[in-house]
Amino acid sequence: MIPGPTSLRLTGAMVLRDGEMQQRSVAFEDGRISKGPLPEVDLRGYYVMPGIIDLHGDAFERHLAPRPTAPFPMDSALRATDRDAAANGVTTAWMAHSWSWEGGYRGPDHAEAFLSALDAYRPHALTDLRVQIRCETHTVGTADRLLATIRRHNVDYVIFNNHLDETLEEARERPERLLGWAKQSNRTPEEFLAVVDKALEQKRDVPRYLCKLAEAFDTLGVSYGSHDDPDGETREMYAMMGAKICEFPTRRSAAALARAVGDPILMGAPNVVRGGSQSGNIAAADLVRAKLCDALVSDYYYPALMQAAFRLADDGLATLPRAWAMISTRPAEILRLPDRGEIDYGKRADLVVVNATTRAVEATICAGRITHLTGEAAARFLGARPDLALAAE
Repeated sequence: MIPGPTSLRLTGAMVLRDGEMQQRSVAFEDGRISKGPLPEVDLRGYYVMPGIIDLHGDAFERHLAPRPTAPFPMDSALRATDRDAAANGVTTAWMAHSWSWEGGYRGPDHAEAFLSALDAYRPHALTDLRVQIRCETHTVGTADRLLATIRRHNVDYVIFNNHLDETLEEARERPERLLGWAKQSNRTPEEFLAVVDKALEQKRDVPRYLCKLAEAFDTLGVSYGSHDDPDGETREMYAMMGAKICEFPTRRSAAALARAVGDPILMGAPNVVRGGSQSGNIAAADLVRAKLCDALVSDYYYPALMQAAFRLADDGLATLPRAWAMISTRPAEILRLPDRGEIDYGKRADLVVVNATTRAVEATICAGRITHLTGEAAARFLGARPDLALAAE
């Protein structure tokens, strides 16, 4: 079990509060932002920002299997992911696990085992770790199983995916990729293509399947959306179904339709940091410039979240408060988390301490617990409270 929350007042830093950077103190006790007189930590030369909320990340896959043929235990992978997130200022994170016809690491069996492992690990977690299920649309026969899994593990977020066409195109143009996918699911290329053909046969039943799931999600209070919408028509179809979150639209038309109907738009932070998409899709920065992006997610790399916020500010595409809101306040609003996403009295004490010169995360505080501490900030925290209990230990 991790230690209970500590109580401190952080002074001297530039703090993101009420939508602007202010030089003021931040106090927290019992896991909440408070007002009381408390032991002080001098953080001159630092920023204190709201904890980062990541709505979609699959960096955990590298900890599960650093190489495709070298899997590691799930509890070890969760511990490594947890520390990876905390070291990069993330205080709430949805790990995106597939529920796919592909099987193997992306199939329902693995998803259920992963959710069970997370249930067992959660009492030891530094970060509020959750699971987003990436449900492939052509998994028609699994509706009852999926809904039972969602109820059993309190899953609160599902994204619909359809990568069949992409898989077929890749198989034609880059057959070496097909070999890799087959190996990941312990199949020959021929066996893998047979699975693809079987999934394609479900096409007629997919709309009814998705509507059944959407109706159940509404009853259960599950947030849901779609991934990689290629055009406005596809986004409109999902929006009419109730799948309101538009995650990684690949073309501007899909994002524009989402904005027109009031659906939140999510893009990858690595896309911002790298200056565009690896696959040739629309650049996230272009959508930010056009006010067609609400939130940024880690995708496959936790450090990109904070890097993207500073990159947007440096490039003049957003003020730092607005850019940071895309990784804190807006994600909290989108996934209906009213207790976090901003620094305010009574809110959860989720904070990130960033060195203003190096822009390195030197402390992360999650629900009042110090989950990451390093550098000069560590000396200042420990100097203020020699008895300080660190969850990061």
